Amino acid sequence: MSRTTALPQRHRAAVITAWLLQIPLAFAIAGGGLLKLTGDPAMVEMFDDIGAGQWLRFVVGVLEVAGGVGLLVPRVRALAALGLLLLLLGAAVVNVAVLHTGPLGALAFAVVALAVLLLRRHELPGREAPTTS
Repeated sequence: MSRTTALPQRHRAAVITAWLLQIPLAFAIAGGGLLKLTGDPAMVEMFDDIGAGQWLRFVVGVLEVAGGVGLLVPRVRALAALGLLLLLLGAAVVNVAVLHTGPLGALAFAVVALAVLLLRRHELPGREAPTTS
């Protein structure tokens, strides 16, 4: 296999892998955001336990829905992955430091967001798109 045919195949594999990660992450995160925005009792209780007020539930819910939708929009998917990575790392810290629960769920989603970010890093503002020639 020549070098000119290997590069497009690797690029294609990266694109497919990114979408296979982005789609379930988008639905899982946006779904959690919708639960927060609709006042699911478990979410209300969790944010009561955090002690910052219910306004934070709405902010996090909006960020999660926006991030989930953003993962599916080509122009912003890399930025959405970055934003979700930061949000999920914050959630892991809150889980441990405030809620005294395990961080593994948030960290697992953060790893997926990081993988998407790495696969899409060429799409970040200020980055040039890879050439296919």
